[in-house]
Amino acid sequence: MTKVKNKKALSLDLDGFMNKVKNMEKGEKLDLSSDEDLSIGVMNLISIEEHLFFTANKTGKSKYYDLLYEVREIRKSLLKRMIKEYEGEVWCISKHLLAASMRLMEVGTKALTKGDKKDAEDLFKKSYDLYTLFWGLNLGVVDTKDLGKSSVSASSIALLSDNDEPKVTKKLGVFDKLGEMVKKAIDCCIE
Repeated sequence: MTKVKNKKALSLDLDGFMNKVKNMEKGEKLDLSSDEDLSIGVMNLISIEEHLFFTANKTGKSKYYDLLYEVREIRKSLLKRMIKEYEGEVWCISKHLLAASMRLMEVGTKALTKGDKKDAEDLFKKSYDLYTLFWGLNLGVVDTKDLGKSSVSASSIALLSDNDEPKVTKKLGVFDKLGEMVKKAIDCCIE
């Protein structure tokens, strides 16, 4: 049995993404901060759905399923605001990326509360990696046609810097690249 390389990465279309950013900046500011807030809201709605499911089963009261349905409809309508185009199961993948990100964040917070800072930081990193993958898929940065092919070089990340000099010199993994793009694209201070 041959080992599959663990370093297979998602192909990232950084040039295309940055062109989209530049074109939007010419006409209007790229403001994904509202969508970022919305994504956190959707994460919480997914958690509410889960809690309503468990509450219905623990109490034996089906009225919680009615509430679950209502919350699910709200979550679906809000998710449509962020996920405009998708193929295959990208819709469900996106929902589960947000849900998993939220859960890992919560488990990380509990680890932090218990004083296990190392475990908390590991869980927070994984949570953020899943969150950036959500944005990579839904901003068209991850080219799903080329999944499993080699990723772009670290010098391509230089496109994300504010000047022409590369800020990144080491080789980055796919989650590091997505994280850099999300940091650059989503400015939570834009009102």
